[in-house]
Amino acid sequence: MATNNSALQEKKTDKELYDYQQGAIQQIFDKFDTAPDDYHLLYQLPTGGGKTVIFSEIVRQYLKNHDKKVLVMTHRIELCSQTSKMLTSFGVTNKVVDSKANLDDQADYSCFVAMVETLNNRLNDDKLDISDVGLVIIDEAHYNSFTKLFKFFEKSFILGVTATPLSSNKDLPMKDNYNELITGETIENLIENEFLARPEVYQYDMALTSLEVGSNGDYTVKSSEDLYSSPAMLQKLIDAYKKHSLGKKTLIFNNGINTSINVYYAFREAGIPIMHLDNTATKKQRKQILKWFHETPNAILTSVSILTTGFDEPTIDTIILNRATKSLTLYYQMIGRGSRILNNKSTFTVVDLGNNAYRFGPWGADLDWQLIFKSPNWYADRIMDDEKIEANFKHDLHEDIKDEFDKSEDTYFDIRQTYKDAVANGESSKVVLERSIEHHAKICIENSEDVYDALALAKLLKDDINQRIEVYAKCISKSTHNFLKWLKDDYKTKLNSYLRANFDEVFEQIHGHPPEE
Repeated sequence: MATNNSALQEKKTDKELYDYQQGAIQQIFDKFDTAPDDYHLLYQLPTGGGKTVIFSEIVRQYLKNHDKKVLVMTHRIELCSQTSKMLTSFGVTNKVVDSKANLDDQADYSCFVAMVETLNNRLNDDKLDISDVGLVIIDEAHYNSFTKLFKFFEKSFILGVTATPLSSNKDLPMKDNYNELITGETIENLIENEFLARPEVYQYDMALTSLEVGSNGDYTVKSSEDLYSSPAMLQKLIDAYKKHSLGKKTLIFNNGINTSINVYYAFREAGIPIMHLDNTATKKQRKQILKWFHETPNAILTSVSILTTGFDEPTIDTIILNRATKSLTLYYQMIGRGSRILNNKSTFTVVDLGNNAYRFGPWGADLDWQLIFKSPNWYADRIMDDEKIEANFKHDLHEDIKDEFDKSEDTYFDIRQTYKDAVANGESSKVVLERSIEHHAKICIENSEDVYDALALAKLLKDDINQRIEVYAKCISKSTHNFLKWLKDDYKTKLNSYLRANFDEVFEQIHGHPPEE
């Protein structure tokens, strides 16, 4: 839907709706009027665009003009109570159907808000009369838990709402359950018109090929925990936090409770204020932790994916993705938690420690949701795998040693390209490592007064050598542990020999005079 920007700028007071929200409501009611009574319509709007506001107004208008009831379905208890409050604020009297609800007075209500599992039980036990429900609204419609309930509503109009119209299960595509998708404002439009904050993204090149993909299509918790709980990764996380967000309110997402607990202890040890929250917390603990997070300006909260939906904390400044995901929906939800605007907040920070932006592109890029809705597998098959992502990394010297080589203009050496060139010229693959050794020797000599300086600098190159050998091994498709170890040791020996044999000659080529005695 195209929008004119001046109309977008009209701010919402109390229950007045923004122009784009009214436009969406108009489009949806046009479908009510023209489509069959049992039509299934999906509406997409980014996180923070006000989906609950839109469907609350739809419920209000629907009940005013139709002699039928409305049922709103959610998949989480928090969303249930939030939705109920929002409907009440729109003047819609509603009844929450949770496990404790007494349904004796259900005839007095024309709007119900229910959780999937509770509703499923009540309907199977015939405890809730849904014979005159004309409209069913499904919040977070990309979850598949709702599909089992469709059989109860074969005569109702179903409106699904989601920020990401891509099913959480590729075997159950959304196009099988919905006749049509209507897309709302783009994230870019909402940012431009100051409805959402703009992310400033810091991407780290992560080696993730040890991660395994589970039956649900995403990375397994076990392989994620093995990687992200390692001391090196925990240190990387703390360093990234200190570099980009020190003293700012930060939400960290992990894949697995153990990782989150390890993150908690690592930050505690570093003397940084942090709390951990997972789905084993009691209601009281959760409330206390979220209250602390809200009230503490430099608070850090580490969690698993329980805060991806229905959690609204505009004071968040930084989102750290301390995990990788293959779920576009989860990627959008996690970053979306930082996009709410507040007073003068117009930007927020994203630190990506899972190659997620490489996998899906920038958050808020102009995705073709209609294409994704119609051909979800076509989209899924085009998501880059980790091998391909990592093949594009440009591994240069580590920041810690860069200063030691500051006289060298070019410290990067492209093993992959050198290998391709050698193959194209009919040369042996061995020349790749020979050229790499020459390059390492050159940068050592450029930054040395004598051969002993150069040999000392060569020792600092251990990580860079290991990195080059691993890329080389992938090029020649040989990577047994013993072979890699032999290659690395052999490389270091040859580099030292090369420096001893050629120091004077290379020094003179570089400086135009021999080294001073």
